[in-house]
Amino acid sequence: MRRIGVLWFILLFALSVKAQQDAMYSQYKFNTLAINPAYAGSRDLVSATVLVRSQWVGVEGAPETQTISLDMPFMNRKLGLGVQVFNDQVGVTNLRGGFMSFSYRIFMENSTLAFGLQGGASHLQADLNSVDLGNPNPNQAFLQNTDEIFINLGTGIYFNTSNFYIGLSVPQLMKNKLNNNNITAGTNGQVDRQYLHLFAASGYVIELDENFKIVPSVLVKAIQGAPVQVDLNANFWVKDIFSVGAQYRSSTSVAATMELQVSNQIRMGYSYDRTITKLANFRAGSHEIMLRYEFGSPNSNALSPRYF
Repeated sequence: MRRIGVLWFILLFALSVKAQQDAMYSQYKFNTLAINPAYAGSRDLVSATVLVRSQWVGVEGAPETQTISLDMPFMNRKLGLGVQVFNDQVGVTNLRGGFMSFSYRIFMENSTLAFGLQGGASHLQADLNSVDLGNPNPNQAFLQNTDEIFINLGTGIYFNTSNFYIGLSVPQLMKNKLNNNNITAGTNGQVDRQYLHLFAASGYVIELDENFKIVPSVLVKAIQGAPVQVDLNANFWVKDIFSVGAQYRSSTSVAATMELQVSNQIRMGYSYDRTITKLANFRAGSHEIMLRYEFGSPNSNALSPRYF
């Protein structure tokens, strides 16, 4: 069992440094600022979102993610400003940081095109010395803890109408390198740097009648050195108050989602993920809770998509 625990830790550490450098969210439609800086200000009011995700519940050292974002328009809605902070814990590793986003918005007839930039820093810590290998001669990879600070920049583009959106982004452009050679040696050099993440997202509102709507959406994630992943989603809205939905993440998991518009200012969301891989025999599902609060009401003359 001790060997299994060590191997599991190594797997989680590799994920935290490479595959999950940009944390995974099921409710990305309501936390778009986390993947695309051009989204800043797109709702034409001050909008705050809190998202908490517990992945692989019941497994020791499984990923835990918390993020808070705030965005707003200014300069007569021509510019958008966004701030996000995050904390991502995986085993004995922790990645926390913050980014500030700016968008420049071009208004067209019934649509908006925005270009975004973001900059910020993240702090990676790994308490490798706390790992019990059960061996008087510990593996070289676990002799030295990791404590790194990375500066990074990102960019994106976002186009939306009242019932459609499409965006393309690279949240982190700089391939920062880890200075801890022990980690590189212990993982065959595969997680020694940050990798580019390319996100492409789109969604559309299909209005069945004034009370019922279907909102399909898709997110494509391409990460250097990893297979392309596709999230397919569909939500069924009832009277713009309540929605239920489903998600399929290519070759990985399925999820059920629920949204509730508590008031004009408050929206709540929940998702439950279940893997479709062999890991289903060893772990429970993943839970994700979202809360959004919007200050005031959008300008009646402004374009403010309700579903994205």
